[in-house]
Amino acid sequence: MLSWNDKPYHSLDYEMKQVHGEKIYKIALNAGMTCPNRDGTCGTRGCIFCSAGGSGEFAAPKFSAKNTAEVSIAAQLEQGKQYFHNKNIGRYFIAYFQAYTNTYAPVSRLEALYREALDEPCVVGISIATRPDCLGDDVLSLLDRLNREYSDKSIWIELGLQTIHESTSVIIRRGYALPVFEQAVARLCEISIPVIAHVIIGLPGEDKPMMLETSRYLAASGISGIKLQLLHVLKNTDLVELYRKKTFDILDMMAYIDIIISCLEVLPPDMVIHRVTGDGPKNLLVAPLWSLDKRRVLNTLHQEMRRRGTWQSRAYTSRTTNTKPKGAVIHGTRPLNTIQTDCPIHAE
Repeated sequence: MLSWNDKPYHSLDYEMKQVHGEKIYKIALNAGMTCPNRDGTCGTRGCIFCSAGGSGEFAAPKFSAKNTAEVSIAAQLEQGKQYFHNKNIGRYFIAYFQAYTNTYAPVSRLEALYREALDEPCVVGISIATRPDCLGDDVLSLLDRLNREYSDKSIWIELGLQTIHESTSVIIRRGYALPVFEQAVARLCEISIPVIAHVIIGLPGEDKPMMLETSRYLAASGISGIKLQLLHVLKNTDLVELYRKKTFDILDMMAYIDIIISCLEVLPPDMVIHRVTGDGPKNLLVAPLWSLDKRRVLNTLHQEMRRRGTWQSRAYTSRTTNTKPKGAVIHGTRPLNTIQTDCPIHAE
C-alpha cells in the first residue's frame, strides 16, 4: 500500500516537505480581470456555478469586494503575509492570481502584474488561474520568458476544465470545447509550464462513471496536478435556481467521498493532488452545508481510504510509456506544487 507522509494520496503537504522542508502558503489575489464568458466574447452570464466575484471571494480579505481589484498586487500580498504572520506561520508564499480569468488582459499589463508578484522576496512562485481559450501566442511567449528569467521561482497555470463531457459543458456554459483544453496543455508543456486542472464533482447530469471518465482522461493528459472540487451552490448564481427547482441532486458527504476515492485510484502516483474538497464562502453557500466542516470531510476521507485499504494510483493503468511531456512536473529545481491549503485566506 502506497502512502505519502501517512496519507493515501500524493498531497500538497507531502510535495512541500519533499521540496521545501516547510509549508508554503498561498495568498489569493484579485488582479481586476474579467472573463470572456462575462464580457460578451463568448457569453455574458458566466459559468452557472460562478459567483459574482469570479471565484475570488477569498482574495485580499482586508479590502472590500468593491475595491479589491483597485488595490496593488504588492498591497494584497502584504495583507496576506500579515494574516499568516499574525498566526506565527508562513515565511514563503505562492501568489495566486485567482479571481476571474488571469491571462485576459493586454500582455503589457499581465507582465507588470506577474512581475510585481515575482519580485517579492518572500514569493517563491505564482499560480495563474485562467481559461484554455485565453492563452494566445503573446501570453505563452510572456510565460516562457518569465519562466526563464525567474528560474529560481515557480510559474504554473490552473485551468478550469470541470469535466470532459461536452453535454455537461453546455449545461454549465463553459464556453469552449475539449480540444481547446488539450491544445493549451500541450503548448504549456512545450514551454515547461506545469498545468493544474480543476474538476468539479457532482455537476448536474453527471453520474459516477462520467466523473471517473474525466479522471482517467486527466491521468493521461500531461497535467502535473489536479483539484477535485465539490460542486457548491452559491447565492446569486444560475445554479442556485436549478437547485431550487430540484433539477439535480446534491451529493451527500459519503457519496462524495466514495467518488473522490475512485477518482484518486485511477490517477498516477506522481500527480499532485491540490485539493480533494473545497471551501464555499459561508455568506454565499446554499448547499451542501456539510462541506463547511472541512476537517470532518478530510478526516472521513482518510479513514475511509484506510478502511478500504486503498490509495492513489491503485487502479491506475498507464496508456503510454510516457504520458507526461518532459518538464511537465519539474522545471529546474523549482518547487511546483507545494501549497498548504488549510487556511481561509487562500481557500477557493
